[in-house]
Amino acid sequence: MALSDLKNILKAFGGAEPTADEKKELVRETLLMTLARASAADTNPQACEVETVRRIIAREIGEDVPASEVKVAAASELFETQPLDRYLSKVGPKLAAEDRMMIMTSLGEVISSDMRVS
Repeated sequence: MALSDLKNILKAFGGAEPTADEKKELVRETLLMTLARASAADTNPQACEVETVRRIIAREIGEDVPASEVKVAAASELFETQPLDRYLSKVGPKLAAEDRMMIMTSLGEVISSDMRVS
């Protein structure tokens, strides 16, 4: 199953308490979802933003995610029903503090990757 399916985020949003393995997957999915969504925040994701997301995911979780999967996650149907902050408010408490901090630090990298912040 593709990382961009975000199945553990959906499960967490439904109120389920994740197992240890599911928490690991939840970190992976939350990182992808947050960074991918940030790359598409201006509705015109630059190639450098997508590549930054890929590089961060490889560095933080050791997984090579294709650009197409980043783009799929950025355009997920999840965001048609709820904004990103709503998902993160449900998922955040289920993540360790160091995982939340890594995601936020990574988010800063993506936001500034196209050399302009708007």
